[in-house]
Amino acid sequence: MATDRVVVVGASLAGLRAAEAVRKTGYAGEVVVVGDEPHMPYNRPPLSKTALGAEPEDLAFRIPRHARDVTWRLGEAVTSADLTARTVTCAGGDVLGWSGLVIASGLRPRRLPLPGPDRCVVRTREDAARVRSGLRPGARLVVVGAGFIGCEVAAAARALGAEVDVVAPERVPVQRPLGPLLGAALQRRHEAHGVRFHLGTVPVGYRAASVVLGEGTELPADLVVEAVGGTPATEWLAGTGLDVTDGVLCDNALRAGGRPDVVACGDLARFPNPLFDAVPRRVEHWTMATDTGKRAGTTLGRHLTGSGADEPPFTPLPSFWSDQYGFRLQSYGAPGLGDDSRVLEGDPDGEVAVGYHRAGRLTGVVLLGLGGRYAHYRSLVAEAGHLALR
Repeated sequence: MATDRVVVVGASLAGLRAAEAVRKTGYAGEVVVVGDEPHMPYNRPPLSKTALGAEPEDLAFRIPRHARDVTWRLGEAVTSADLTARTVTCAGGDVLGWSGLVIASGLRPRRLPLPGPDRCVVRTREDAARVRSGLRPGARLVVVGAGFIGCEVAAAARALGAEVDVVAPERVPVQRPLGPLLGAALQRRHEAHGVRFHLGTVPVGYRAASVVLGEGTELPADLVVEAVGGTPATEWLAGTGLDVTDGVLCDNALRAGGRPDVVACGDLARFPNPLFDAVPRRVEHWTMATDTGKRAGTTLGRHLTGSGADEPPFTPLPSFWSDQYGFRLQSYGAPGLGDDSRVLEGDPDGEVAVGYHRAGRLTGVVLLGLGGRYAHYRSLVAEAGHLALR
């Protein structure tokens, strides 16, 4: 089905930025964005933060000038793709032909395979509204998972007066991305605000008003939020031949499967970043949605318009932030790649900068507070990465 059309699967921030970038290359064909949510692209980070405390203001992103002629098909999932025929099939049966495909379908929350009453997650606007409706002074909340989403939900719930228990198998909160030093510091801050942690354990069952842990402890619960990570939404790519073992495997220009007419972006794009090494990885940070969306759209648009060779290597610097109890955690680079962490400045129980090193090279910095030092430490991480490229 030969069609002069770019189809973007995923009405996310990454999908929006990809559609915009395609247009900026001069591509004049049709651009269609298909999304399974009924909303235009909106900002997700507030959903586990400020949006739990009150009705969120409009989270929708402004549609930039270059994307104002894009066609939006919302509330409609894509169920399959045929890369040979260059088509995608929507849940309603419509088949869309394309000359270029952008894979931006993102993640879906991982769920624990346990029977019992339904539990909440925090991924969509509707999810956040459901959690918010159950948070009130004295409500008993159990958060399963002590990553950033789980900790942010716990902090927002405490601010509303809820009683909060957090359950996780790790030794400290956010252990995998931040390590034991900062994880323990975050735990102390949460405990100072009344959060109770149950670490080194997992739920084995859910009852009508409680969560049962592995050692038999039973936690009373009016509301349960599972925050145990996300799974790439790639089921619709089954049978395409693309490597979807962990997201969508791409090259550094975000081409999927070696095809110039198929790109991926956002949380599910697994690509090598020479700023660190040649290993393809997914990066689930808000800033990466914009960075990968722009690069994927540019790669695809330049192919479709024949407007020249690839740009220089794609070397985005990952960053993220988390707001909890009035303090901000800010990260630059890839702390999770470090095999050694050390305090660069300050005190973990106050304001602190922690550096993460691999084989003596700085791969990431995480700050608690120290707002005036963000630019300094960001430049240190970027400089270390670019020195390795020379």
